[in-house]
Amino acid sequence: MIAESGHYALVLALGLALIQSVVPLIGVRLRDAALMNVARSTALAQLLFVVASFIALVMLHVNSDFSVANVYENSHSMKPLLYKITGVWGNHEGSMLLWVSILALFGGLVAAFGNNLPLSLCAHVLAVQAWIASAFYLFILVTSNPFLRIANPPIEGRDLNPVLQDIGLAVHPPMLYLGYVGFSISFSFAIAALMEGRIDAAWARWVRPWTLMAWIFLTLGIAMGSYWAYYELGWGGWWFWDPVENASLMPWLSGTALLHSALVMEKRNALKVWTILLSILTFSLSLLGTFLVRSGVITSVHAFATDPTRGVFILLILCLFIGGSLSLFAGRATSLKQGGLFAPISREGALVLNNLLLTVACAVVLFGTLYPLAMEMLADFKMSVGAPFYNLTFAPLFALLLLAVPFGPMLAWKRGDLLGVTQRLLAAGVAGLVAVAITWGWATGGSTLAPLAIGLGVFVIAGAVTDIVERTGLVRLPFATVLHRARGLPRSAWGTAFAHAGLGVALIGIVCETTWNSEHIATMKQNDVAQIAGFDVKLDGLLQRQGPNYREMIAQFNVSRDGQPVSVMTPSKRSFSTRGSSTTEAALLTRGASQLYISLGDANAEGAIAVRIYYKPMVLLIWWGPVLMAFGGVLSLSDRRLRVGAPKPARAKQRLQPAE
Repeated sequence: MIAESGHYALVLALGLALIQSVVPLIGVRLRDAALMNVARSTALAQLLFVVASFIALVMLHVNSDFSVANVYENSHSMKPLLYKITGVWGNHEGSMLLWVSILALFGGLVAAFGNNLPLSLCAHVLAVQAWIASAFYLFILVTSNPFLRIANPPIEGRDLNPVLQDIGLAVHPPMLYLGYVGFSISFSFAIAALMEGRIDAAWARWVRPWTLMAWIFLTLGIAMGSYWAYYELGWGGWWFWDPVENASLMPWLSGTALLHSALVMEKRNALKVWTILLSILTFSLSLLGTFLVRSGVITSVHAFATDPTRGVFILLILCLFIGGSLSLFAGRATSLKQGGLFAPISREGALVLNNLLLTVACAVVLFGTLYPLAMEMLADFKMSVGAPFYNLTFAPLFALLLLAVPFGPMLAWKRGDLLGVTQRLLAAGVAGLVAVAITWGWATGGSTLAPLAIGLGVFVIAGAVTDIVERTGLVRLPFATVLHRARGLPRSAWGTAFAHAGLGVALIGIVCETTWNSEHIATMKQNDVAQIAGFDVKLDGLLQRQGPNYREMIAQFNVSRDGQPVSVMTPSKRSFSTRGSSTTEAALLTRGASQLYISLGDANAEGAIAVRIYYKPMVLLIWWGPVLMAFGGVLSLSDRRLRVGAPKPARAKQRLQPAE
């Protein structure tokens, strides 16, 4: 009965979503508060039922109920409990149920914590959210029902894809979906504002926390996915410019632009039309990512195997929401007032430049992702767009963005002093040049641009520090005064500094890993020694071990340096008989931010085994950077100014109010 209960709960969630999508709008038209409040109660009830449905699917997997097709296709009775649970979303049907559960979660959060919203705006937002939910409930129930029964239940399941039997599956997809789906709230706020015809600074203040929350989760989700690929797939890479990787990067770029644009709108009541458009485009790119993963139009390790019916259904959803929202935008945008004016050299101008570079970079990634698909469909010509294209197009744009990042927070609103800011950033510039000189003198080989990129990363970090130093008066005021000013500094200012510094940290990690990475590939026998980056790596032997649902071959390596033992590393290769496939479990030895990385290939009849050994300098900075960025986002999210309405000074006072 668990499967039937879960299916019934999903049907009830659809019914509630349909009510939520219609009744509140009638209430707005009739100005009936009771009907508008239906949106809150139905959003919370919908969340309750979809969570019940999701829990039912989890119970079926935990209990290994192989009479349910989804459990049979993706589970095994001997699989560890953690992977039974994470296997729920390690497949198309279960991951879509997680998708709509998170969609309902965000709607429920708006219903529960959106008490400061005007009742009509809240009703519109939750109604739009319910339109999205209804479409995806129908998609699941019609094409992707996770509760389908098997007439003659088998004794054992087919097991989960071995690559997915990893802790990464417990973290990466939920975080990614919290980011992807979280942008639906920004979309719903934008559509609601267009329907009401009222967009102001208060709207920007309301939408910013939801956008920031989604951005934080998407940042962490992308970083976790990159690290998972790095250690699990055994090839030592962390980004492949795969179409599905790009599908997560595009909404991140657009969402980052949206955060900065909403800030201008909140502070100066400007960029209204642009902010609304970015809200629509960011979630539209999330929907595009969903289509790419589930439609079958691409072949990727990230893509779910699907049938054409699902692809057509998602394409219809895509056309409905993207086409409908852009049509509404086109019809209403001309009637919106643009708001305040500002000089090109100002904090607003810097944020506009930020938006321009981010959106062009996003467009480059979109072109590189869709162009091969278009060529295959229109000309029956298969091609791929890889790292060389993005290195020539995306990298210069992002370098310009990073060069401009330290200037933005230090420019004044409305009209800034570029010369004055340049003088205050002189120390940061000197730090960057010193980093370039040191890197040039110390490093051997690699691209001649690498030291410049390291210097740019140091400049970004030093610029973030300079901003805090200037705000607190660290070098010119007594320590007690500095401490008092630091305590009174808004958390969003600290958050901005951490987020910008995180960009510089990640850039340094990327440059060091890609430029000075060492590699040693060999076929090794017992007692053979490989030398790499000053380490001696000796193969002590191979042993076999039986796991819960796999057979594992483990290699033991003794690592030493200058004759002194450092550590023992034990990479392995696992064979899953049920699936008839194998995985590589890499061994990692961390030294500071650098890592020694060993993965295994196939063994031959003579007892030798193929071994791939890497030394990756500063590689962990690639992921410490996004964590630092997410931490900055959390600090900004905790700023009390985001929990209250936008200020509404009197008209007389507004004219006298000085610029920040």
